[in-house]
Amino acid sequence: MKLIFISEENFSEVAKIYGEGLLTGIATFETTLPSWEKWDKGHLNFGRILAIEENKYLGWAALSPVSSRCVYGGVAEVSVYVSSTARGKGVGEFLLKNLIELSEENNIWTLQSGIFRENIASHKLHLKCGFREIGFKEKVGQLKGVWKDNVLLERRSKTVGI
Repeated sequence: MKLIFISEENFSEVAKIYGEGLLTGIATFETTLPSWEKWDKGHLNFGRILAIEENKYLGWAALSPVSSRCVYGGVAEVSVYVSSTARGKGVGEFLLKNLIELSEENNIWTLQSGIFRENIASHKLHLKCGFREIGFKEKVGQLKGVWKDNVLLERRSKTVGI
């Protein structure tokens, strides 16, 4: 498995994998795929990775800013999506560990994630990669008319911001 950076040229593969995540009903509140322009604007330039193997796109991970306020410049939100054909094969762990490394190389001291309660695999993945559960938001939003809770997880760097 190797990594490439997400760009406009390979965004169609990112969107395809993201669409598979949308279909699960447990990955995001989003219900439509974003354009490249919208996706690009919402993610940090350095934290965008796509896992590939034998010319197959397996999954992607990216970082988003949590606030425009400078005090939160070292805090980012994590997104990890794995292709339906690659789930359960270590792709998520590969992506998340590499994303953590990239975040620390770019002075990010805290990573956070909000995961639907039903998304057990993502919850376990984050815990395995050093995140800790810090709480939850009850009925934080609706997806197709159903209220969803978000479990909140964070990972504090042991090397940046200490």
